[in-house]
Amino acid sequence: MNSRRVLLAAVVVLILGSLAITQTKAPAAGPYQALKTIPVGGPGGWDYAATDEVGRRVYVTHGTKVIVIDIDKDEVVGEITDTPGVHGFAIAPDLGLGFSSNGQESKASIVDLKTLKTTAKVDTGQNPDGILYVPGVQEVYTFNRSRTAPSATVFEAKTGKVITTITLPGTPEFAVVDTKAGRIYNNIDSKNEVVAIDIKTHQIVAEWPTAPGEGGSGMAIDLATHRLFIGCDNLMVMMDSTTGKVVGTVPIGAGVDANRFDPGTKLAFASCGGSGSVTIAREESPDKLVVVQTLETARGARTMTLDPKTHKIYLAAVDYEAAPAQPPAGNPPGKAARPQAVPNSFKVLVYGMK
Repeated sequence: MNSRRVLLAAVVVLILGSLAITQTKAPAAGPYQALKTIPVGGPGGWDYAATDEVGRRVYVTHGTKVIVIDIDKDEVVGEITDTPGVHGFAIAPDLGLGFSSNGQESKASIVDLKTLKTTAKVDTGQNPDGILYVPGVQEVYTFNRSRTAPSATVFEAKTGKVITTITLPGTPEFAVVDTKAGRIYNNIDSKNEVVAIDIKTHQIVAEWPTAPGEGGSGMAIDLATHRLFIGCDNLMVMMDSTTGKVVGTVPIGAGVDANRFDPGTKLAFASCGGSGSVTIAREESPDKLVVVQTLETARGARTMTLDPKTHKIYLAAVDYEAAPAQPPAGNPPGKAARPQAVPNSFKVLVYGMK
């Protein structure tokens, strides 16, 4: 091969290599796009959202209540009240019941899903945050974020009778369940690890580090391949739920607080409120996770749920006032004013594939 051809080949290789690097760092726009905004309004913050696939509803926690959305019509159809400082909502389709974790009163509400009325309240540990229903055994777990005594309260779904309290090694975040494996998996964000809890014995049977991921918050699971998807600081970790081995990672945006996995498309989602984006990655194999889209959403839209039937995702958000041209008097030099939410602007954003 003459020198001119060698030079031309080298240039082509460099160009292709540059394109490959660019595509890896910044994936092209993918199939997900904005479909609808569901206005809600009302004061208060928000936290987790949950999907009832059978009842075709999404439940979004908001201040002292839970907003109920019909996901076939994508409109608000009701609300559950008297849930002070509500964080999460778990659903038992087989019982027609829902359960809210009320952080401000350290209780869990048991709710009739037909009437949306609270039928009972259960005392939990301090500041219940994540909440999980375990089918088969029909038990509910609240994951209590007490700084001094982090724990999980386990109670009977039908009666509200407390079965046991599990001492946790650190402050808990989101949890998922694999009933066939007989395990519950929970993020311990203060320890950068995942704990596995035996469903029958209510005992912690494993503690696994999420390194290189830190500050695990959201979690999702692929039950077919036994893979956990954990939202950490600027990183989504894919972990083998049978061994605790980290088998893959992909970069994500800032401020992640929720993860979801769609078994129909093999897509894993991480909602990142700090960057106002959702990172969408495909599980190409049990050991390979690849980012396919960075979806722009809204500032502060950190929590999310998924409807596996339509593949749509739902994120809670508010509008923010424009930043002032000049920092307020008294602000330390170089420190910007904290953005203020526009009153009554709470909403749910819907994204999907057209």
